[in-house]
Amino acid sequence: MAMELSFSAQNTLISPSFRTPPLSPSSKKSCRICLYTTSKYANSVRCAGPYKDRSQPAKNKGEQIYDQSGIQTANLAPRLTKVQKLSKKEYKRFKEQQRIEEKGIPAASVVKEDPRKTHRILKVIRGKACGRKLLSPAGMDVRPMMEVVRRASFDMIQVSCGCPTSLLPGRWLDLYSGTGSVGIEAISRGCSEVHFVEMDPWVVEKVLRPNLIHTGFEEQSVIHMVRVEAFLKESEKTASKYGLFDYISVTPPYQLVDYTVLMDQLSSSPLVGKDSFILVEYPKRTVMDDFCGPLVKIADKRYGRTYLAVYGPEWSRRKRQMETASE
Repeated sequence: MAMELSFSAQNTLISPSFRTPPLSPSSKKSCRICLYTTSKYANSVRCAGPYKDRSQPAKNKGEQIYDQSGIQTANLAPRLTKVQKLSKKEYKRFKEQQRIEEKGIPAASVVKEDPRKTHRILKVIRGKACGRKLLSPAGMDVRPMMEVVRRASFDMIQVSCGCPTSLLPGRWLDLYSGTGSVGIEAISRGCSEVHFVEMDPWVVEKVLRPNLIHTGFEEQSVIHMVRVEAFLKESEKTASKYGLFDYISVTPPYQLVDYTVLMDQLSSSPLVGKDSFILVEYPKRTVMDDFCGPLVKIADKRYGRTYLAVYGPEWSRRKRQMETASE
């Protein structure tokens, strides 16, 4: 049964003369008092719920069970107050870690998931695969050749070869290939075979090989997953197996390469023939020699912060000079 309490409009305090009858412990839990106010919230009802002793902190259901069974909760380990929500990837990683621990696999033998991501911002400029989008790492671990530099370098080689519209058939060696954009551009423009040299397994499996499959050039490609320095040291074995290369592109990470050592290796390499062409991308304040083995420098251009040197046979320099004079 509810008890009605009346309040004045000016004063919401209960009159001192008002006294409530004493309540038994059993009635404290069941009694509900309805308060009718005539102030701002007129005609609204406030209901006081079952009586609760708020002098002590509330206990959860588990602690109540411990109290009933006589177990001292102070001797127990502290419980988690917040449940962490895992995403699908985190949950999958957690279950995989559980499986590894159950089987007793050493941590050193477990291959960790690479957090790097890819996106499609590069594209093939000309040829059979013109306009095809290529994968590239989202970060700065791999720095592909800019499209402006790639277009200019192929145009210079085609003009030097005497065929401005397309690339003459030949074999291409793409050092520090990364995304493979240079070698794929070469196949698209008419090159018959390209060898890619890239040491990063993640780049090969997640970027380079998918790009070759996407453009349909996988059968015309050979991937060497090895350091460029080691590949050039074993160039005699490579030359005996594959022969000379008609075109060589060098697009290394600037900070990790000694250009003096690299160009010396190329100059003495049996992979370079007397009619070969070499593209070298290099940073500012790097001095490039006028000769690279039997080849001479036929062009040296700047594109923003990128510099490009092109080496070729003597006859190609004369042909390029004639083409430039006619223009």
